[in-house]
Amino acid sequence: ENSVQKTSASYTIDSSDIFNSPYALNLSSFTKLINRLQSMHPEASRDKIVEALQQVRKNNKGMLCGLSISTIEERTSAIL
Repeated sequence: ENSVQKTSASYTIDSSDIFNSPYALNLSSFTKLINRLQSMHPEASRDKIVEALQQVRKNNKGMLCGLSISTIEERTSAIL
């Protein structure tokens, strides 16, 4: 018989693998976060923002889950 299997999507952003779980931050939230950080820091390139987010993740035991979006923004802004 033909059956359809449903699988959960894992959100991976480029090859940087910032978010290692679909529960950490979904793609829509990531896009909004990047857009907000770009408006807050127009001098920073998208790559620099992604690098800063990676540093926030590294500083938080390798995960972003458990951090609010505003906390992620604050910590990323401090790095930028």
